[in-house]
Amino acid sequence: MKRRDFLKGAVPATVLPFMLGGYSVKAFANNPYLDRLIQAGNDTDHVFVLIQLSGGNDGLNTVIPLDQYSAIMAARSNIAITESSVLKLTTATGLNPAMTGLQNLFNQQKLRVVQSVGYPTPNFSHFRSTDIWLTGADYYQTLPTGWMGRFLDHEYPGYPVGYPSTQMPDPLAIQIGSAVSTGLEGPTANMGLAFSNPGAFYNIINDKIPSAPATRAGFELSYVRSIGKQLETFAVPVKNAAAKGTSKSTMWPTAKVNGLADQLKIVAQLIAGGLKTRIYVVNLGGFDTHTGQRAAQDPLLTQLSVAISAFQDELKQYTLEDRVVGMTFSEFGRRIKSNSSGGTDHGAAAPLFVFGSQVIPGILGTNPVLPTNATVDDNLNMQFDFRSIYASIMTQWFGTDSTTNQNLLYADFPQVPIIRGSAGVTKAAAQAASLELYQNFPNPFNPTTQIKFHVTGGHTTLRVFDVDGRTLSTIVDRELQSGEYQVAFDATGLASGTYLYRLQTLNGSATKSMVVTK
Repeated sequence: MKRRDFLKGAVPATVLPFMLGGYSVKAFANNPYLDRLIQAGNDTDHVFVLIQLSGGNDGLNTVIPLDQYSAIMAARSNIAITESSVLKLTTATGLNPAMTGLQNLFNQQKLRVVQSVGYPTPNFSHFRSTDIWLTGADYYQTLPTGWMGRFLDHEYPGYPVGYPSTQMPDPLAIQIGSAVSTGLEGPTANMGLAFSNPGAFYNIINDKIPSAPATRAGFELSYVRSIGKQLETFAVPVKNAAAKGTSKSTMWPTAKVNGLADQLKIVAQLIAGGLKTRIYVVNLGGFDTHTGQRAAQDPLLTQLSVAISAFQDELKQYTLEDRVVGMTFSEFGRRIKSNSSGGTDHGAAAPLFVFGSQVIPGILGTNPVLPTNATVDDNLNMQFDFRSIYASIMTQWFGTDSTTNQNLLYADFPQVPIIRGSAGVTKAAAQAASLELYQNFPNPFNPTTQIKFHVTGGHTTLRVFDVDGRTLSTIVDRELQSGEYQVAFDATGLASGTYLYRLQTLNGSATKSMVVTK
């Protein structure tokens, strides 16, 4: 057996040999684009916190399109949020009434709502869709590596030999609770290694590696133990940081009723304690709401809102707000129409939140347009590919270039404005920029029609989708100068029916429908 095969199959993650706040703490391997940031100095001393909402969060009961309220009532009256109780962000858009904390962050200009995030041809399996999000795959691909793992293997093929080091004595990514992310899988091994033996920490302190038999498998075991010993030394700086960081915020829940708050409190503790770790991953589960959705989802959204609000206040107390940006994601959204059990079934696109003092505040994208009479098969149409969000965070927050992004994501996904100031797109530029997509003409049509649009310049895509979100045609995918454009679309080969066309630039996206008649 090759060493790389042995490592891949036998050692999936590194578990630090101690508990923190009731949670096991796992250390991830180094990430190259983050390593470059460390060398760059204080200007890029940034931290990213990723919150996974496991189970598929229902977007329509999280970010409510008030301008579509009659369609909401027609599709899901048994689970709909009472219109008068919606927490307004704008006259057209609001939040679930359980999310007062996030409404306050929005009003403080520390919240970015990104509408309808997903991917073409969505998969409705929890496992498969989660895998797509973590590996950055297209719907038809099954990638053996995660997007961060590919970076790690490219930049540090010999990892973990030589780490921790004086250059980076701390783990670059820490996950609190749950299993190590598939996003860390590399071509030769999972970039996190697991050691759960309670005696491991004793061996580290005493610089001991347990002996192994002088056999072929024994040599491999010795190698794995030496790697585990090396990686588990990350426990020392983590424990030291945990001892230094003490809570200052009064917004943390006092009762142990909010698991996400407990996790984010640990994250804040480690950041405040001086740990140089750049990525933290936490998890809130329970969003698979096929039955009794309101009773399940509303308390979860309360936990999410309370936890993020307390976390932001903690960072503010330590004057660390400008160093930290966080993001939520779920593997998919849920259907427009509710079921007879007071729940919703697996769906497609859904909103996500990016939070922090350095985000461009406001709502990115438009409210989803709901059909007048939704069926059980109707889904929300995607406005933004999740890989565009990844590319935007990486460049605007972490400073990667387009070549690195393409290597990671296997394509040049257009960025969207997420981070303001010197770290990315300025708020003023984002507000000044605009795009406009006009109704195609003629419409209905057979077989050709004209699509007219206006952009302010930059990388532009114009694609045609079916109602299930499958990409049928890419009409435009290139850099454009500021101005008005008109392009033809030929529907030869398409059946009669309704189709969608979406314009996307750095400044946002717009979607309209068109009808083919034959």
